[in-house]
Amino acid sequence: MTTALANWQLDDAEELLAGVEREPSPYVAAEPADGAAEATRPSLGKAWADTLRAELLVRRLRVAGFTLVGDPVTADSSSEEALDLHAGVADLIEGTGGSAPGEGTDPRSESAARAALAIALVRSAKAAFDASDDDLQRAAGLARHARIELLSRRIDAAMDEAVEAASLLDPVLPPSALLVDTLGTLAGVLADLELMPLALDYQRRAHEAARTAAADPGALGPEAGDPDVLVATTATTLGELCAELGEGLLDDGVPESAEPHFAEARTLAEKALELFPPDSPGIVTAQVVHGWALVGLGEHAAAVGPLRAAVRITSATADRAQLASAQLALGRALRRQGDVGEADEHLVSALNLATEHGLPRLRRAALRELCTLHAELDDAGRALPYLQAYLADELDRVDERRTRWVELFGRRKSLLETERAAGQLRRQAYEDPLTHLPNRRYAEARLDGLLSSGAAPALAVVDVDRFKSINDAIGHPGGDAVLRTVAELLIAGVRDTDEVCRWAGDEYVILLPDTTAEQAERALERTRRKVATYDWAELGLDVPVTISVGIASAARGDDRRTLFAAADGVLYDAKRSGRDRVVRLSGVTQTRAPGSSPLDELFGRPPASARPAEGNATGTGDALEAVPAEVAVPAAAPAPPSARPEPEDAAGFAPLLVERRPADPPLGTGSATEPLLGPLPARPAPAPVAEPAPARRSVPVVEPEVVWATGRTTEQVLALVREARREHPDRPVLVLRAAAETLVAVAGEHDAYTTMDAAAMAAAVGPVPEPVGRVRVLCAGGADTPVAAEAAFVARVAGTEAVRVDDLAGSRIRAVLADGAPFADADCLVVVAGMDASLAAVVGAVSDVPVVAVPTSAGAPNALAGLGALVTMLNSAAPGVAVSTIDNGYPAGVFAARVARRAHR
Repeated sequence: MTTALANWQLDDAEELLAGVEREPSPYVAAEPADGAAEATRPSLGKAWADTLRAELLVRRLRVAGFTLVGDPVTADSSSEEALDLHAGVADLIEGTGGSAPGEGTDPRSESAARAALAIALVRSAKAAFDASDDDLQRAAGLARHARIELLSRRIDAAMDEAVEAASLLDPVLPPSALLVDTLGTLAGVLADLELMPLALDYQRRAHEAARTAAADPGALGPEAGDPDVLVATTATTLGELCAELGEGLLDDGVPESAEPHFAEARTLAEKALELFPPDSPGIVTAQVVHGWALVGLGEHAAAVGPLRAAVRITSATADRAQLASAQLALGRALRRQGDVGEADEHLVSALNLATEHGLPRLRRAALRELCTLHAELDDAGRALPYLQAYLADELDRVDERRTRWVELFGRRKSLLETERAAGQLRRQAYEDPLTHLPNRRYAEARLDGLLSSGAAPALAVVDVDRFKSINDAIGHPGGDAVLRTVAELLIAGVRDTDEVCRWAGDEYVILLPDTTAEQAERALERTRRKVATYDWAELGLDVPVTISVGIASAARGDDRRTLFAAADGVLYDAKRSGRDRVVRLSGVTQTRAPGSSPLDELFGRPPASARPAEGNATGTGDALEAVPAEVAVPAAAPAPPSARPEPEDAAGFAPLLVERRPADPPLGTGSATEPLLGPLPARPAPAPVAEPAPARRSVPVVEPEVVWATGRTTEQVLALVREARREHPDRPVLVLRAAAETLVAVAGEHDAYTTMDAAAMAAAVGPVPEPVGRVRVLCAGGADTPVAAEAAFVARVAGTEAVRVDDLAGSRIRAVLADGAPFADADCLVVVAGMDASLAAVVGAVSDVPVVAVPTSAGAPNALAGLGALVTMLNSAAPGVAVSTIDNGYPAGVFAARVARRAHR
């Protein structure tokens, strides 16, 4: 299957995949050791099948000219538009996305359906691998997914997957066929990313693992095949990488450094030829590597004959990658031997094969050879197109970041390993061992965090009805199985953003962020029905299991104990009313029907005016949720302090939850209790100066120190960062407008204390504060993007969450404005625009969120270096819009962060 995919034999791969999906994955143990492994095995087998299916779909997309996310493969193509993946999802739902071509199916619709399905398969497979406790399985899946990202031209995503895969490959892992395959796959990904030294290291590990495993045949298992072939294959691949690295050193003009790599490649190829059986297809690949090494060592005549034979043999096979490699090696040998005409023929053939079958390293090497060939002939007319193609190659963009990636790869890998070790400790501290749900300790910490951030979550407390009788009927192991099944049904019934935790015994809690009690009630009612109708007979129960649920939503000033007491109190009502029901507190008054609830004992009975009238209650099933017949809305202004009851006089639960709490005043007002519209009430005259005035509350400075790198050398920037860190160790230091080498130097000196953003050309050294509030940065796109990235990065370092919304130009802005999603959860908006300077006015007119407009000098030649955009924004009549300086995201980011932090005090 892997070979068919690599050779772009997609129809053959499709047939083979049908067999893979019917059979267990060879990478999953055939006989699991216990029940947990048995439960894991099918999901991992499906994950491997999903991964192979996704790679097949991505390769079909590449043949059609698109990437995984629906973009055209040719970046400069103006005739081809991106795919509409939403249409692809619709086709999948309607069952029309998989139709065969030629049956009236729109090719673009078919490609969109493939992209949508590939994305879904990748997500499903990643989730299964992430859920596995087997680090090697996870690393193997990540390496495969890195290959898929590379096929789709998503370079940064491929690097992230490769880094995480490398962090999981512990050097002490026992040799196995899967380990050898994973190390080899990772080496191939790193080589395609042009990170040859790293690729060489991992392929060397793969070769050593194969040799160690071959010495102990039982370590590989029967699925690995002949151990000698495995060793020979890894040796051939290692020799190929050595020759490739040597070729790069030759191109750089250091032949003395290249010679040892070619010598090693020659030795490895000769050993592989000794190990391969006479009829093995790997012999030809080893001969090509051997010939390449001879060419690098200057033995051209000895290399040409075997390479001609390799080309003849591979021309009759379906292995296009092997043929391209042989053609390239022969063309290289002929060029250096002086046979220009035949060399050009073979090199052009290698280039065409590499381009057609998506072989980026072979393509780049062929372009290099052709450019050199015609440059040596002083034929600039033919050399120039090859040079331009080489420079425009997609992966050439990696060259600019190659040094940074090589330096940071080890550091990121180390940080991931440290984080993973810390994560294991956190899991032990915060995970329930029976259900693998978060435990009570986690639920309390998470609920505290939600409430302290100003969120308004709903809390559901779930209890399994009559659980003692279940234990009596089927024993404690059966009771444990019931608890696990209930946990799975609860998870299936909530959203991805909701969290199900095991509180204690047979009791669970569900945290539902930004959810009203009414919304939570509808969701939990569906889950209650699923639990009641589940086939419990398979666990040995004669009667169905049921649950009771109590729901409360947080009100202003609630803490964790108050909110849990409210939800637990209505759970008591559900139990008392007959069980198997969902009860919620009223969202209007946060009161419920009085009775013998524990809340009445804690807080007292509600006053008569707050009690519901008889017969005016609503609920689910027979459970009653008290809603008063008439709700009296208090006046906006609070009662004077003298008229407020003391805590001991307060009666009932409602005063505790509804009472207005002091808060910081909104921007532009003097007090939180003063209305925003209309005249302020008259204030009493100030007291005589006999009493000392209260001291002003000191406001801590939270903005970072700033070092502008423009016009400064790397050494000057580093010196300023050191000085700022000495004077203000509690605040981060922002480095803005820095070149790539300056950012690398900053990261190298300050190691894990550095946060970097390449798009913003910025770094932050020191502790970045926990985000408070949210800022959204809207950008028209194009040349405005660096300024938008700078504003977002500054806002994050200044202490708030920053979310970027790019490419808001043309019809896209209308869709975003109609949706309104970017404005719903933002405390401040930053609009960055040059040519589309009116975007700030449009956003300010349709949103009630404060807007900071940043004009840029990007746009038409008559933009007057940003003055046109500045005048347009200043002359806007839209309310709530402040205008910042031209091309400067720093003040806009700081201002937006201040607004967001203030809004959440």
